[in-house]
Amino acid sequence: MPRTGRPRTFNRDEAVAAAMILFWEYGFESTSLAQLKAAMGDISSASFYAAFKSKEELFREVIDRYISMYGHASETFKNTNITSRAAMEMGLLEAARFQTENTHPLGCLLVLSTVNCSPEQQHIQDLLSKERKRVRGWIKDCIERAVTNGELPGSTDISMVITLFETFLRGISTQARDGVPYEEIAAAITHLMSVWDSLSVEHDIRED
Repeated sequence: MPRTGRPRTFNRDEAVAAAMILFWEYGFESTSLAQLKAAMGDISSASFYAAFKSKEELFREVIDRYISMYGHASETFKNTNITSRAAMEMGLLEAARFQTENTHPLGCLLVLSTVNCSPEQQHIQDLLSKERKRVRGWIKDCIERAVTNGELPGSTDISMVITLFETFLRGISTQARDGVPYEEIAAAITHLMSVWDSLSVEHDIRED
């Protein structure tokens, strides 16, 4: 009778959730295999590799889990049922809200988990850069919709406005990690939206 493998002594979903917290708090490179195994219930190396094959494969699974759980904030930029201005402001506010919650590590995992990495881990940096570029594309689409529907003038420097709002979005992570409260970031977002309003006012004046 063939021998069966030893049953896993951990729940995979719980293991990935625990790994997500570690990668979120310490980053990909600084999170050790020992930390991961301990967080997963002190599993053996054999069990770890049998389940996830490698630390990198686990990280990729963590990214998918993170996006499925918290990606709704950035997806607000795609909402076409409200004005582009509202989508932009709500997206920034939702990002600030979840990044400052104390139920998980502060900031955004996609921004903070590879702030620095060795040349050998450049492919991990590229993985996260690809995810951030996807969000940048949503911001771009939001601003282009605003120009198309007349919220912003046709003369708008779209590239500049994209960079302005994406830079603020990414900066929320370091502000949150440094303990800046949601209320202060939300107030800053309100002032940031005045840039959008000033472009709209200039458009209205020209129309008059």
